Amino acid sequence: MIQGLRTVIYPVTELGEATQWYRRVLDKAPYFDQPFYVGFEVGGFELGLVPDGVPGTAGATAYWGTADAEAEVARLVGLGATVEAPVADVGEGIKVATVRDPYGNLFGIIENPHFDLKKVA
Repeated sequence: MIQGLRTVIYPVTELGEATQWYRRVLDKAPYFDQPFYVGFEVGGFELGLVPDGVPGTAGATAYWGTADAEAEVARLVGLGATVEAPVADVGEGIKVATVRDPYGNLFGIIENPHFDLKKVA
């Protein structure tokens, strides 16, 4: 049974540079930082970076929670991301957007007033 988001892994071409970019995005240092994998703990979930593969290839988009989608998209753009799909209200107060990180990966943002972090455990 699927229990929910645990880890999202983004391939990058420059691991050190990407680590610094995501460090600014998440406002925290990685908990695991090795040449083959960098892992950030984000609200009980994990964002991982690997130095292989081709960034931005088709695949699933992970959506990371935020209290204010508009403000978060603006902050990410200020850090070098580009808007792929602007903030849209998809119903019941839920807002989503996607940006591309400087490495071509999609980074989803979701403002979901119905998400209950207590259910994550």
